[in-house]
Amino acid sequence: MKKDQKYLLAMMLLPWLSLPLLGKQSIKRFWLSSLIITILVSVESAFAHKKKWWWFYRSIHPKIPGNAPLILGPFFVGSFWILKFTYGNFLKYMKLNFIINAFFTYGLVKWFKQIGYCSFVRMKAYQMLLIFTVKAAVMYLIQSVIEKKKDNDCELEGTR
Repeated sequence: MKKDQKYLLAMMLLPWLSLPLLGKQSIKRFWLSSLIITILVSVESAFAHKKKWWWFYRSIHPKIPGNAPLILGPFFVGSFWILKFTYGNFLKYMKLNFIINAFFTYGLVKWFKQIGYCSFVRMKAYQMLLIFTVKAAVMYLIQSVIEKKKDNDCELEGTR
């Protein structure tokens, strides 16, 4: 395995080590919305690849998209953490997401370009930040629907 592949594998797997720190209840509560948004991001990624919004020069394996380590590692696990600490306060949730997404878009992507991992092609940084912001709102909406469904199910069980 090449050095680059080892770094990408580590980038994907290391965030998973933090999951036990979330607690079983938080994992059970937020797994579905985190999974749904990760699937949506994966679909968006395939579309973005086709439209050449951005390009990834390195990958874990030739048949695996270059951004898979980001999606399956920091994005998926980070979704749990953000929801755990901010769900219930939409403004706090959106502010934290905006800060993290801006750091990624304007900081990490610039660094990723310098090290030859990825770069924007047909997309500007502000456009990516806007897309990230919309996805954050969608994830919050998904979690809200899940919470409402759970509340309705609990109410129905209580009436029986």
